[in-house]
Amino acid sequence: MKFKIALLLATALVAAPSILSAQENGGVINVATIGEPPTLDPMASTADLVGMTTQHIFETLFTFDAEWKVIPLLAETMPVISADGKTYDITLRRDVKFHDGTVMTSADAVASIERWMSIASRGKQAAPYIEKVEATGDLSLKITLKSSYAPLMSLLAFNNSAAVILPKANLTDPLTKIIGTGPYMLKERKADQYIQLVRFDGYKARSEEASGFGGARKAILDEIRFVPVPDANTRLQGAVSGQFDYTDSIAPENFDRLKASTASQPVVLKPFGAPVFVMNMKEGMMTSKVLRHAIQVALNPEDMLLAAFGNPEFFAVDGALYPEGYVWHTKEGIERYGSGDPEAAAKLMKEAGYVGKPVRILTSRQYEFHYKMAQVAAEYLKAAGFAVDLQVFDWATLTQRRADPAQWDIFITHGPFPADPALNGWMSDSYPGWWANEAKHAAVDPFLAEPDLQKRIALFGAVQKTFYEEAPVFKVGDFNALSAEAKTLHNVQPSPWPYFWNVTTDKK
Repeated sequence: MKFKIALLLATALVAAPSILSAQENGGVINVATIGEPPTLDPMASTADLVGMTTQHIFETLFTFDAEWKVIPLLAETMPVISADGKTYDITLRRDVKFHDGTVMTSADAVASIERWMSIASRGKQAAPYIEKVEATGDLSLKITLKSSYAPLMSLLAFNNSAAVILPKANLTDPLTKIIGTGPYMLKERKADQYIQLVRFDGYKARSEEASGFGGARKAILDEIRFVPVPDANTRLQGAVSGQFDYTDSIAPENFDRLKASTASQPVVLKPFGAPVFVMNMKEGMMTSKVLRHAIQVALNPEDMLLAAFGNPEFFAVDGALYPEGYVWHTKEGIERYGSGDPEAAAKLMKEAGYVGKPVRILTSRQYEFHYKMAQVAAEYLKAAGFAVDLQVFDWATLTQRRADPAQWDIFITHGPFPADPALNGWMSDSYPGWWANEAKHAAVDPFLAEPDLQKRIALFGAVQKTFYEEAPVFKVGDFNALSAEAKTLHNVQPSPWPYFWNVTTDKK
């Protein structure tokens, strides 16, 4: 299975020094992020900022390699799966320590997976299919399913709303002790200043060659500091000046400025993913499918993408949920994409009985492209006859507000193209937006139950067609992400969630 993820640097850049010439051990780096994560509990949030930060602290049983294939991480090997696809026997690695010095056992793994099924949106996706999770030995466990469930391994491997393994004794909700098995451990968190991670000297790395998120994770750096920098221009200035070693989420129009910097260089992830407008199907006006269709018809994705990214090299006007080149690419249902027709939308609004109540749209300027798209969308919606209440929050506040269906009608977010479509947030009935109706399950359930890849690919066409008919989410298009790394930083691998194990720095 081939997934397109490539690191593209400006052709004028001089090649970075070999990792062998970089400092072999130690160093402190500052990573500028778009803001403060709403939590450090990776089960409790789907926010990318949470996954990006906490993947250094916590680990899952499985993870993804460079080709987005599931491989073992805390598990010793891949599971033994029964012929009927209903039982997964998993063996854990021996002598893996938590940051508090205790040794991981199957009791920790079973309790953690049960917590994940209870509180994590992706765990709640899997929970209806799981009959029981039980320890079968000190280092072995078994997951028994009620019926075959193809995405289980991908869900267990994903670092977003993640099935991380925690000490059983610490399983409080909310999580109060930030203790995992990862190569770095939390030393200090100062709100709105930094999250300080330091090397865990007791870390037991895998022996395999590093590949994607898998293989050997070597804690080479002494310390990683994640620094919240909500203002996009401040992040840019810090990257250009060399203040930050890695800078996340930079506006594409600043590519040439980064290219000319003596301190940093641009990092382009192509394609990164898709920005989306998520509709509230649980409460309020967007429970009307006709009104959701009106939103779908009113918006012009090309104008929104142009405003957000400027340079056409950084976006594509594409309604397919996966771009060409992905096995999941299909054109089913996309005739409903990209109308940009306020007059047709006005007719649907009349049919739905719209009476002028403002559409509450949540967005954030920490992702500047979200805000720019929101501004264009608001004008198209007003042209159709909608009243619009555009509400701008910091990202942490937005993720809190979207959990309450009484407070919004649409929120704007984005995500990468995950290895399995089941990993998209909207596939979960409990993801904010709460798309959970008979039409969804009629299309999605056969797709989730089918173990054969080729049959699943065919079934995904029905999922995408239903996605467009039901309109729980408006996909704006595809985009490439721009970040920056210092020229003193080496071996950072391209990823939607940058990670800094196996990374070295020339800085003393």
